[in-house]
Amino acid sequence: MGDRPADVATAIDSIVAQSVPADEVLLVGNGADPGTIDGVRTLHLPANLGVTGGRNAGADAATGDILFFLDDDARCAGPDVAAHVLAVFSARPEVAAVSFRITDADTGATARRHVPRLRAGDPNRSSDVTTFLGGACAIRRADFLAAGGYPDEFFYAMEETDLAWALLDRGRAIHYLATAEVHHPATEPARHGHAFVSTARNRVWLAHRRLPRTLVPVYLSVWTFLMLMRAPSTRARRDIVRGLRAGMRRRTPRPIDRMSWRTVVRMTRLGRPPVI
Repeated sequence: MGDRPADVATAIDSIVAQSVPADEVLLVGNGADPGTIDGVRTLHLPANLGVTGGRNAGADAATGDILFFLDDDARCAGPDVAAHVLAVFSARPEVAAVSFRITDADTGATARRHVPRLRAGDPNRSSDVTTFLGGACAIRRADFLAAGGYPDEFFYAMEETDLAWALLDRGRAIHYLATAEVHHPATEPARHGHAFVSTARNRVWLAHRRLPRTLVPVYLSVWTFLMLMRAPSTRARRDIVRGLRAGMRRRTPRPIDRMSWRTVVRMTRLGRPPVI
């Protein structure tokens, strides 16, 4: 949670209203004091540890087998989100993570970037994918911990991709579930002042940490071109260059854990090779 108490209350209400009750509801105050809420466990992190540190702390403190992650400005669109998600986990033991469908509460539209696959034209189609959306997802706790959780040093941006690639390399599956609908305001990542710097820096770290060596320059060349082409302003392009330089100057402190070529082939068959 951050500084949106009304949104937090709405998010919690949508969780409590699920037809399948949660074993526990845990609210992480990431650099904010969550106070006391009836029926809710709270965890106060005195400093803001970023998206990565906050979610890792929540996962460490949680006790359930399935971790449901929901951002403080999101809410379940109906009472059966948990039921739909748990049905997938029950039917498919190889699935490690389920990504929810994010819609705008006012328009019902799903932004293209919220569909975690290249063919995003039909957000109502469920499928296995190669990544997920961290603010509206569910992950088996055992898989989350075995893969090392999110990289703390990323702070914000690309952390889901890092974890997703680790899960896939362990032979696990990731599923985008269109029937698990969550409302979230139609905001852009660039609303965070550090978004372009963090994303560019973390792409460098991700590539050097996870990809086979021969794919690192391919991935970084493709994404440098795409980021600069999509940048909305000269300032954004400057931030992207700053981020790339920062990633090159200081590599991620996490151990190198490159995916196998078998995983590269598997991701390609799923429709998204790990270079785009």
